This record gives sequence, C-alpha cells and structure tokens, in this order.
Amino acid sequence: MIKLSEIPTTPPEGWTKKETREKTKDLANRIGELQEIMQAQNKHSLLVVLQGMDSSGKDGATANVFSRCSPAGVGFQAFKKPSDEEFAHDFLWRVHKAAPAKGQIKIFNRSHYEDILIQRVHGWIDEERVTKRINAINAFEELLEFDNNTKVLKFYMHLSHERQGEKLQERIDDPDKNWKHNEGDWEERKLWDKYRECYEDAINRSSIPWSIVPVDSRWYRDYVIAKKVADTLEGLNMSFPVLEK
Repeated sequence: MIKLSEIPTTPPEGWTKKETREKTKDLANRIGELQEIMQAQNKHSLLVVLQGMDSSGKDGATANVFSRCSPAGVGFQAFKKPSDEEFAHDFLWRVHKAAPAKGQIKIFNRSHYEDILIQRVHGWIDEERVTKRINAINAFEELLEFDNNTKVLKFYMHLSHERQGEKLQERIDDPDKNWKHNEGDWEERKLWDKYRECYEDAINRSSIPWSIVPVDSRWYRDYVIAKKVADTLEGLNMSFPVLEK
C-alpha cells in the first residue's frame, strides 16, 4: 500500500545536479537509439503516462527525456477538458484512439485518470462510477499490453505543496512564464488534500504499478523517468530487422 505522505518529494542525499544531468543526457541518447529500433522493428510500443498536480513539470520532463527521439516515432497527447463530441462517448473513447501503434512511443500529459481524479474531487461522479471506471482503466491498460505489445509506464509526479506554490508564483513573477498562468490553478490548489487522497487511491487500485517520481528538483525528476524508460526499452530485447538472403 503506497502512502504518498511517506515518500520524499526531493532527491536522495548524495545526488548532485551536474552529475545527474549528465546521466540523464546519456539516458536520453540511449532512449533515442532504442526508439529508432522500436520503430524499425514495428513489434512493440510504449505508452508513457505522466500524471501530477499542476506545475509538477510534465511538459519539461517530456522535452528532456525524449529530446533525442525522432518525431516520426514519438507522439504526444495532452488531455484537457473533453469536447462536446468526447462527452458524447464513453470516457475511454478519446483515450483509446490516442494509444500508440506498434513501433511508436506515445506520451500522455494527463490521461484517462483525469476521469477518476478531477471529476471525483469535485463530486461530479459518485463512488460507484469511480469503481467501475477504475475497473475499466485496468482492463484497458491490460488490453494494450496483452493485445498490442504495448508496455505501459505510469509516472506520478510527486510534488510538495510548498514547491507547487513557488512554481505557480513564478508564472506570475516571471514575464517569460506569464503565458502559463491560470487563475484556476490557484483554485484547484485549495483542494490539494482531496486530490492527494484521490491520487493515492487510484495508484493503489491500479493493476499495472506506478512509479512515484520526486519532482521538487527538476533535474532529478528527469533522471528517474529517463532511467525507467531506458531500462524498460532495454528489457524488450529489440533489434533492427535484417534482410533475408
């Protein structure tokens, strides 16, 4: 049973920014190499789910971890408020069609978990529907892995309340970040405890495990995600296809 309150949001002692960033660059290079093999082999795919509180750094992690990948083999999907068309379908409709094809890496910035997080926090769905949706999500992710050779990696961006406040304030104080400012983020921040409770429940009821990533220090965040992605791709034992003679 994962207790988020017991997991640090900061790097372990002994880790330094400079050395860790160098390791991350090496891992990003390797991820780029493995992505090319995945695309060429066209047998496996990878779905990377990034979930976390506002300002936890999902965009930054994506840019740094997948910086050496070819745009031809990597896709990015940000899940925001559903459109009218999406609302007219089941909650997984818009997600399933965005899942990676064989040979592709797909990054979800937020995901199908929004439908058991924000809707639950605000009381827009009842607990019976929450349970049914959790079961549907588990079945969906298992289907991807079983039926399409899609490895699913899920990262919870573990941010402290104090650090979130600092990052949100930066969006006001720094002119270059003003475009990121959204007054609604401050309103959602008031529901921090409820969000944390719902995240923890979703994590513990998932059939495919989550990686809890400390993100107060962006340089350590990138390393943890890059290491998991690289190790996962290495574990697929992929190789370039060869011509038959």
